[in-house]
Amino acid sequence: MDYMDSKNNIRLRLLTYSVMAYMLLAFTWWAVLLFTKNRDAFYAKRDLLRIGMIAEGRIVGTDEAFFATPAYQALEHSYRRQEWMILGEALVFVFSLIVGIWLINRGYNREVMAARQRRNFLLSITHELKSPIASIKLVFETLLRRELKREQFEKLNKTGLHETERLHMLVEDLLLSAKLETAYQPYLEPLDLAELLQEWVQKLQVKYSNARFHFHTTTTDTLLYADRSGLTSVIINLLENAVKYSPEQPSIDVRLQQYNGSLIIEVADQGIGISERDKKQIFEKFYRVGNEDTRKTKGTGLGLYIVEQIVKAHRGQINILDNVPCGTVFRIELPKEKMTVQIADHQILHDDIITTK
Repeated sequence: MDYMDSKNNIRLRLLTYSVMAYMLLAFTWWAVLLFTKNRDAFYAKRDLLRIGMIAEGRIVGTDEAFFATPAYQALEHSYRRQEWMILGEALVFVFSLIVGIWLINRGYNREVMAARQRRNFLLSITHELKSPIASIKLVFETLLRRELKREQFEKLNKTGLHETERLHMLVEDLLLSAKLETAYQPYLEPLDLAELLQEWVQKLQVKYSNARFHFHTTTTDTLLYADRSGLTSVIINLLENAVKYSPEQPSIDVRLQQYNGSLIIEVADQGIGISERDKKQIFEKFYRVGNEDTRKTKGTGLGLYIVEQIVKAHRGQINILDNVPCGTVFRIELPKEKMTVQIADHQILHDDIITTK
């Protein structure tokens, strides 16, 4: 299917470029023809004017005398002006054609990318929904049809709860991504970022027993005014991504520091890394590296989109750096400066709330 779509896209692009090339050649031909006709008309008018002036006895003999007459000067000025008009129109047309080609090519690339992302999203979301639903169904069918020992029952129960939680997180991501486009407003409250990071590092260490999470902080002033649920989503997405795109027994470093009035979070892995091309697109909605048909990692392409939107809502910024010797570092900067927010129809200063914690 992809091969046929690619062939059709190439044919469509070649047809578009062929039509534009024909238009350019046709316009060039008409421009040359117009130049020639304008020149021939000028020569005819010049000769006619000269004959008339000689017949009337207004000039005698030399070309210099004719070229110096006001009538010829006006005729030549009109001719030169028409030449510049033709040249100007030609340049405007060529410029418009080049801009049109660029816009069409950009729009085409965007549509192809959007179509690919939508296809990848549909494939991934189908898999992400069917897999936990099938597992939960299997758990219930097993419980109904078989008498199980206590250990087997507990194991199935844990499996069902795990798949239910996976399904719940998927639905939450879908709802949050839709909310981020329309009505997301962070619920700001006093938050100890170090405690939040430490809490989720410990929880994910239990969930991913084969991974090793290392949390470091170089500052004791880790209070800021932020949306707990939003930053929790940011932390979970970044840590789970670090595990997902790392080899077996991954080592994940989580660092927290303060710099220039902001708290800096860094999540560093030693995984496969991110290419420069993908770094420019990885925060787009539904974008995932690679092809959905051959991809081994799970996901919907919403995680990093959610991360960036939540960070932006906190007036922060996120950057992707290369880890040494391999892997990726996600660096988030969250400002701590004083700000006024609206809570329950009362204006509250950031510093006032932090000091009352």
